[in-house]
Amino acid sequence: QVQLVESGGGLVQAGGSLRLSCAVSGGTVSSYALGWFRQAPGKEREFVAAVSWTGANTYYADSVKGRFSISRDNAKNTLYLQMNSLKPEDTAVYYCAANTLRVGSPRPHDYDYWGQGTQVTVSS
Repeated sequence: QVQLVESGGGLVQAGGSLRLSCAVSGGTVSSYALGWFRQAPGKEREFVAAVSWTGANTYYADSVKGRFSISRDNAKNTLYLQMNSLKPEDTAVYYCAANTLRVGSPRPHDYDYWGQGTQVTVSS
């Protein structure tokens, strides 16, 4: 059973940066395609970024392309999301997720395992 635990969220001013981490345990970490999603109050959960098993391939939502960077360190069992040039509209709870079949999928229902989320708040 895979367990995912996010950290690194917080309050930041617009234009600032944050780095989220997701500790992955259980199973063989390199067997899972990993992704980040976010959910703002009153909105549906939306895709942010995803990375393939080795980290060679990355995928981004248009809204974060050029500002966010996803990476993984399989030796440390950790997924990262570097967020730069943050905007107030990036405010949301950020979740990491894992699946074994669909690399780069933007659909939440394709992911089998989820973390508990970490709050990111960007002030204007």
